[in-house]
Amino acid sequence: MSGFSEQVYALVAQIPQGRVMAYGQMARMLGMPRAARMVGWAMRNCPDRLPWQRVVMADGSIAGGGYREIRRAMLEAEGVPFLPDGRVDMAACQWNGPKNDESPQKGI
Repeated sequence: MSGFSEQVYALVAQIPQGRVMAYGQMARMLGMPRAARMVGWAMRNCPDRLPWQRVVMADGSIAGGGYREIRRAMLEAEGVPFLPDGRVDMAACQWNGPKNDESPQKGI
């Protein structure tokens, strides 16, 4: 496994339930803004223990060929909202990373 793939998986592991990230967004967060395809290749081998379903395309489309319907069902079960055209509502549930995460303890 490459160092880049390990970084991708470490970030995927942090995506909270009910939230999603885009491939390109992950690449930018990892300091490689033009590496969205590399993120996609890493995700093809994503360990099953990670929430792989939470990584989608920038427009909210779900990639995954034969797994598309499974991914959608998993996201729906987590409460991820969808637009009428079947895309994830990115405005409602896109996660902006651990540095920008709103903690439940914020303000305590």
